[in-house]
Amino acid sequence: MSTLQQFDQLVDIAEQLGYRIRYDYFGGTGGGVCEFSGNKWLFLDLARTSAEQLEQLQQTLANEPLLATIRIAEEIKLELSKRAA
Repeated sequence: MSTLQQFDQLVDIAEQLGYRIRYDYFGGTGGGVCEFSGNKWLFLDLARTSAEQLEQLQQTLANEPLLATIRIAEEIKLELSKRAA
């Protein structure tokens, strides 16, 4: 599976889990997850490479307690399990 395919699937999974995704330019030093007003937000830094953005998505979702409540491809599940804390 290509990086772009993985990225697209992980964005879809994040949205299924209730995350709102925001792409913005943080100069390569920003991004992350936060929750406010009852919404989970995932900020992706457009200054980072696609591989770095993919890793941020993987790290976020690997530690998401609700991940077990949805169906995901085995390849994605395996990749996320490697990153779980």
